[in-house]
Amino acid sequence: MIFNNRFDQKVAVVTGAAQGIGKGVALRMAQEGARVVLADRSPLVQDTLKELEALGGMGLAVEADLEHFSGFEAVTQAALERFGRIDILVNNVGGTIWAKPFEHYQESEIEKEVRRSLFPTLWGCRAVLPGMIQQGGGVIVNVSSVATRSVNRLPYAAAKGGVNAITASLALEQAANNIRVVGIAPGGTQAPQRQIPRNENPLSEEETGWYQQIVDQTVSSSLQKKYGTIEDQVAAILFAASDEAQYITGVTIPVAGGDLG
Repeated sequence: MIFNNRFDQKVAVVTGAAQGIGKGVALRMAQEGARVVLADRSPLVQDTLKELEALGGMGLAVEADLEHFSGFEAVTQAALERFGRIDILVNNVGGTIWAKPFEHYQESEIEKEVRRSLFPTLWGCRAVLPGMIQQGGGVIVNVSSVATRSVNRLPYAAAKGGVNAITASLALEQAANNIRVVGIAPGGTQAPQRQIPRNENPLSEEETGWYQQIVDQTVSSSLQKKYGTIEDQVAAILFAASDEAQYITGVTIPVAGGDLG
């Protein structure tokens, strides 16, 4: 459902906007009146911008590596130069790269998982805070995961647990500055095959079995015994970012068919 002008005159930065949940959030926010800065390290983000403009929206695409603070600084600077402010940040970048029991992870893989699913949120919050404080308020929505309780992806779970901690602590710290910080924790979500996979190597037979264990555990943990849709996650994220949720901060809300994570 599209709400008319729910984000009228708001400027929103949406990360991971090239595909999946981030793309859905960016397009819906634009349809609801926001001026949207689409951030992603993939050139596919330019295609999302074209779709957004075809819908009559106004936006800006920035290609940047958000695993490093310099990348997020570039996004923030581009947003301020184009639109003069940032009212909303949706920290969506992240995702499991490998899926296997913890004893099979290499040191380098653990570090890459944490860098992928924790640091973009940490850097994003740090990059937008000065401007939000100066302008007297803002909203940060951190996309976490109920996979903080999950099999075969412990480093990812650790990173998303960190996102939950960022959400709670930053909300406490910034409430006096009229900045809300809310987490949304998706459960299993049906999505088109990624155009750029997180792990470029084909899964072995053993790895395919480990991934199926994740699927089975995710469905079993859900009271509704099913995966949700991208639209389910987009709706929750937009609600959290909107003024309808003005009395919600410092919590992470599971959107997972009854799976609390």
